[in-house]
Amino acid sequence: MFKDLDPILHSQLRLAVMSLLIGLKEAEFTYIKEKTNATAGNLSVQIQKLKDAGYITVEKQFKDNYPLTTCKITPEGIKAFETYVKALQQYLHVK
Repeated sequence: MFKDLDPILHSQLRLAVMSLLIGLKEAEFTYIKEKTNATAGNLSVQIQKLKDAGYITVEKQFKDNYPLTTCKITPEGIKAFETYVKALQQYLHVK
């Protein structure tokens, strides 16, 4: 009856990151940090887990001598997010 929820997306911070990226397609690390209210260290760890799962790509470069990290959602990440939302909706609509 109930589908398993993706353990990668079932973390509050990882779900927040994916929710931001699903609408934006890509965002800078500082923007994600600001919107999620996460610490840089915790956010880095969670972004790495999303990257390892293939849900996002991470591009690191320099802009005006400052590091710039950009996260982009992948097609696999979009699919995983949509599947997660559908599974969650099943939990909410049980009669």
